[in-house]
Amino acid sequence: MRYQKNELLELRIEDMGTEGFGIGKAEGFTLFVKDAIVGDRVEARIVKAKKNYAYARLEKVIEPSPFRTEPKCLCHRQCGGCQLQALSYERQLAFKQDKIRNSLIRIGGFAPEYVDERMEPIVGMEEPLRYRNKAQYPVGTDRAGNVIAGFYAGRTHDIIANTDCLLGPVEYKDIMDCVLDYMRENTVSAYDEKTGTGLVRHVLIRKGFVSGEIMVCLVINKKMTEVSGNEACAKHFGRKSDGESRYAAPEKRNSRDSHAASTKGTWREAFLPQQNELIAKLSEIKGMTSISVSIQTERTNVIMGQEIHTIWGKDVIEDTIRVRDTKHTDWPYTGRELTFRISPLSFYQVNPVQTEKLYSLALEYAGLTGRETVWDLYCGIGTISLFLAVSARKVYGVEIVPQAIADAKENAAGNGIENAVFFVGKAEEVRERIPDGDAAGRHPDVVVVDPPRKGCDEECLRAILDAAPKRVVYVSCDPATLARDLRVLCDGGYEVERVRGVDQFGMTVHVETVVMLSHKKPTA
Repeated sequence: MRYQKNELLELRIEDMGTEGFGIGKAEGFTLFVKDAIVGDRVEARIVKAKKNYAYARLEKVIEPSPFRTEPKCLCHRQCGGCQLQALSYERQLAFKQDKIRNSLIRIGGFAPEYVDERMEPIVGMEEPLRYRNKAQYPVGTDRAGNVIAGFYAGRTHDIIANTDCLLGPVEYKDIMDCVLDYMRENTVSAYDEKTGTGLVRHVLIRKGFVSGEIMVCLVINKKMTEVSGNEACAKHFGRKSDGESRYAAPEKRNSRDSHAASTKGTWREAFLPQQNELIAKLSEIKGMTSISVSIQTERTNVIMGQEIHTIWGKDVIEDTIRVRDTKHTDWPYTGRELTFRISPLSFYQVNPVQTEKLYSLALEYAGLTGRETVWDLYCGIGTISLFLAVSARKVYGVEIVPQAIADAKENAAGNGIENAVFFVGKAEEVRERIPDGDAAGRHPDVVVVDPPRKGCDEECLRAILDAAPKRVVYVSCDPATLARDLRVLCDGGYEVERVRGVDQFGMTVHVETVVMLSHKKPTA
């Protein structure tokens, strides 16, 4: 039997898909029901019908699942960010453990017993809310033309107005309310994707959870020539010779009034109308360290532009990652820590508490004794590289993004680490970049990879197999591409030894995984 769009059905939810949809059947016909969870009995209305399955919208929960809990966010169904908020946290962890396991079996082709022997319990969060150190709020207008900010509804670019996402720190609401009040009071326009007009596109906020430092970056639709009217002025924008912004940090100025007076009438005010009013209000928020603008005039889904200008405070914020003892259930700190400089464009894990556990696991899996050479592929700003360098002979990090490598070098210098070397390039090019004088560096003992969601490139996997390290540590943010890449590595002579999930993204369907592989010993 085939069902049609808009039909209303009653069914029991028997499972959940990898994207968080509840899965039920009506006379053998499979339905994927958004916002339904395993164990629910629901009424669902079909919104899209195919030959053998359909997608449906939850209309009513007739009998709630024992795993159902009351979501704390009123926007959770419209916003598409927290797909699992109605599911108890314990069951969320079980869902993510199953997601990793099923990917390894179905996509990687590993036997169930093989996976079960190697999988360790997922590392959960003590508090699965207020954990994100980064948020990017799109800015737009509602149907009445009022300026709003919030998050996109699932699979759309319709903004759900919400300045208090429960995944972010409480300060983010104060910041967004401040920005929106400023825009309304000064008639500052919001960006319109359809026409490409309007000034403010997004607001990026980052917070260092250990340092308490906060960064705000407004992404604006305005070219530099429009801002300054003078290319020479733009070239020398707001910088002293020591690299510090000409807008003094709070501890370096006597009062807000004198600060505003010192910049009144300068060309920098052209970035935003009444720019100093916004700066004065934002700078009062506890922890505020950096305020900047990002120039993005392209008609694109890419949020940040490459041109960043600090208009108050410092160019970066700092935060600390501490090494944890993975052998204890309460994950105590070991006393070792590293500090990182974070710019608006830096890649930095969004959950600092779980990141410490994730990287500490990667360090444990690497099994370093101080004598090893390590390659860190897709090294970003050097977070994992510097963790490894504390216990290795030498670490070589490679990343295709030049700014990330510049950040990595600064982070190494700032932490006094001299045995980590960073290159701009593709992951498979690392061997070619190692100096001739370091023959051992061309034959790594350990390779660590932390690729983007799409997984490792074929050339990267081939480079790992050619290098034949004793161990490979794979840090993944997508179980599907992880399983695909593990199959390639295992077919090339490696054995999966350990697998462990880390919940970096509570309330969502996403999960990080750390895997240790070892080179198979040749059989006699």
